[in-house]
Amino acid sequence: QLVESGGGWVQPGGSLNLSCAASGIDVDESAIGWFRQAPGKRRVGVACISSLALTEYYRGSVKGRFTISRDNAKKMVYLKMNSLKPEDTALYYCVSQRGMSVRQMCAESSAEYWGQGAPVLVSI
Repeated sequence: QLVESGGGWVQPGGSLNLSCAASGIDVDESAIGWFRQAPGKRRVGVACISSLALTEYYRGSVKGRFTISRDNAKKMVYLKMNSLKPEDTALYYCVSQRGMSVRQMCAESSAEYWGQGAPVLVSI
């Protein structure tokens, strides 16, 4: 089970932090990612991190603004989002995947397990 928290409303240029609590999955063996889906658009991978946090992958549009991190001891994954833009508005999902590179996981929006999603609204 993956449970997101921390979504909400923020003005353009602001920051939000998302958290994801994992349970019932083999966290140490799983890459974890954040995907998002905006209204009327397809779901895309935003940021993915390997099981031991040795490798990260970011969607081009969020590079330099978003940072993914994880704490396997606490079974937690985080997404720090800075300089938010209206186009970042979406439902953000915490996902996990075993046996796949983070690049492939994010590029293909491929995941075994999904959270319920956390809404992020960036507007004036």
